[in-house]
Amino acid sequence: MRSLLRTKDSRLLRDVTLVCLADGVVGASFGALAVAGGLPVWVPVVMSLLVFAGAAQFSAVGIVLAGGGPVAAVATGLLLNVRNVPFGLAVADVLGANRLTRAFGAHLISDETVAFALARSDRAGRRAAFWLSGLSLYVVWNVCVLAGALAGKAVGDTDALGLDAAYPAVLIALVLPALRDTGTRRAALLGAAVALAATPLLPPGLPVLLALAGLLAVRRGS
Repeated sequence: MRSLLRTKDSRLLRDVTLVCLADGVVGASFGALAVAGGLPVWVPVVMSLLVFAGAAQFSAVGIVLAGGGPVAAVATGLLLNVRNVPFGLAVADVLGANRLTRAFGAHLISDETVAFALARSDRAGRRAAFWLSGLSLYVVWNVCVLAGALAGKAVGDTDALGLDAAYPAVLIALVLPALRDTGTRRAALLGAAVALAATPLLPPGLPVLLALAGLLAVRRGS
């Protein structure tokens, strides 16, 4: 921890601060939407502490609020977080040797923390970037989720503030870089078509899982 506090990388501090501000807005919108949808304040707060994965949290809560079952909500969240498996392998050397430290470090793995870590070439730099960004994002995210949940309880109609656009914005930001690949783009378009066709016929959550058919079809054709 002391090595993190000693860091003199002003550019890293600036970038982490900017990402924390952006994620804080998204976290506040998540808390507000969850409570405005009918969930008690403690649900998004505890979920954020234990899950700490924005896209998975938005998906799970969105499916539950739309009337979907818990199995579909959990399955969709796990599907969105599958990418964290290769992320964990990529930053395994910066998580530390202690089991407790490695377990907490694995909990902090996200698109942002992995990106910050992999942007550094030396191990010490990767470690500092990962833990500085991870701890900062964890604190900011959970504080903002609590603030958003309390605000959502007071405001009531969060759609009037445009907060309902936060979840689609998060997902688009996550998938846009991957869509540069032709095969990935074809799989995404086919999966989206399958999900849209199934939406009027199936319960919430299942169309998202059926979108995996796009991936299987493209793999068979390659």
